Amino acid sequence: MGPERPTGSATSRGTAPEHVDVLIVGAGLSGIGVASRLHRTQPDRTFAILEARAVSGGTWDLFRYPGVRSDSDIQTYGYDFKPWKGRAALAPAADILDYIRDTAREYDVERHICYGHKVIRADWSSTDARWTVTARRDDTGEIVTFTADWFFCASGYYNYDRGYTPVFPGADRFTGRIVHPQAWPEDLDYAGKRVVVIGSGATAVTLIPAMADATAHVTMLQRSPSYVIALPEEDTVSSMLRRVLGDERGYRLARKKNTMLNFRVYKLARRFPKQARAIIRRLNVRLLPSGFDVDTHFNPTYDPWYQRLCVVPGGDLFKTISRGKASVVTDTIETFTENGIALVSGKHLDADIIITATGLDLLILGGIEIHLDGEPIDITKRLTFKGTMLSDVPNFSFAFGYLNGPWTLKLDLVADYLCRLLDEMDRRGAQIVVAHNTEPAIETRPQFDFTSGYIQRGLDLFPRTGTKEPWSLPMDYYKDVVSLRDTPIDDGTLTFSRVEPTPTRSDDDLVSPD
Repeated sequence: MGPERPTGSATSRGTAPEHVDVLIVGAGLSGIGVASRLHRTQPDRTFAILEARAVSGGTWDLFRYPGVRSDSDIQTYGYDFKPWKGRAALAPAADILDYIRDTAREYDVERHICYGHKVIRADWSSTDARWTVTARRDDTGEIVTFTADWFFCASGYYNYDRGYTPVFPGADRFTGRIVHPQAWPEDLDYAGKRVVVIGSGATAVTLIPAMADATAHVTMLQRSPSYVIALPEEDTVSSMLRRVLGDERGYRLARKKNTMLNFRVYKLARRFPKQARAIIRRLNVRLLPSGFDVDTHFNPTYDPWYQRLCVVPGGDLFKTISRGKASVVTDTIETFTENGIALVSGKHLDADIIITATGLDLLILGGIEIHLDGEPIDITKRLTFKGTMLSDVPNFSFAFGYLNGPWTLKLDLVADYLCRLLDEMDRRGAQIVVAHNTEPAIETRPQFDFTSGYIQRGLDLFPRTGTKEPWSLPMDYYKDVVSLRDTPIDDGTLTFSRVEPTPTRSDDDLVSPD
């Protein structure tokens, strides 16, 4: 699937620390986006990217399952500074991977990536006003260190080494293959096979139409349904805007249009959940066979947008069901058997292959140990500042996108904010900046109010948010534009400082008195 993937190789850098102005962890969508912004707006500033894997692209290189694609419209998933020129509304992974790597080449980022370096620890020194970042090389096992004035974490939010799979009774009895989509085997032959996909989220609704024609039959087995909504395969308005106005202007207008539509739909759904539920149900009824039990299989118990909506381009999932190539079963697993899955209802699903599309295993800040002046910090006891810094952690920021919209919208704002902040430090002659929480008793809450299983499983791993700005996390692009782009950097929360030089004794001090 997809384009040729370069192998990449880690360049030996020895054991002596190498210093850069900004050190970025992760060469995926976020890391390359931030680095490209630095190259464009901060040409005199040095940076490097440490990437644990042997290639760039992050998620879009890691996932190899059939049909893998974006679940956000690509006009808003692309960077704000680089037009997306494809026609599909939801882009395939191969195209996104090409886009990310083209960006890295265009903005001279590729040569700054150090592959095969897994960051394991970061130490801040107040005396030196810098980070020392420790990484392990995957080719030699050697421990290497780097130093930086600013440390930026763009490592995503989940564990790249494994996905989440619950314990299924009897799984060891099943004689077929059990596959998690995050570790899709290249040799998996599902032609003519009976396949059961466990799950009802974005991965499941993507996999099933992509596999169905080759299989004997594929069944989506879900404990509870998700909201699934069809989206046109092509964004014709965006294509027209680019054709009439050119790539740059057309892309900017398309992004504005799609961003407004995305967040307006989200707000309306949250404000009028009964009406939103009814509209989604009506659309599904039109696309599914007559008599299909929509309320059992596509009408969740939770209100719309308390989990991400699953978007299917051209209604491909519904078309696959209508053709009889796929079916949906809403039930609970009792046990795996030698040749399938026994359900609590008494029904048995025969299977040659079982795919556990059961979600992600969350890993915050790449699992990096963070120490301040020798003391480890617990990030769950910290507050997020404007969704990109941590309270009382100097010269550190991170990227975490929207759960209710395209990830890159937030990334663009965070990258822009970082560049503005670095400029402000230069203007002041400051070496250190801290988002200081002056209200230790501030009321806090979890970062997210989404009910998605993977979020709820890992909610206690995240830092907290406050109930008022700048410590709140609104998940609202337009509020973030004001907070991160339009508000002056010096908003009264940040403190800027320099390290005082250590006094040295003059030559006169070294002369003994008469």
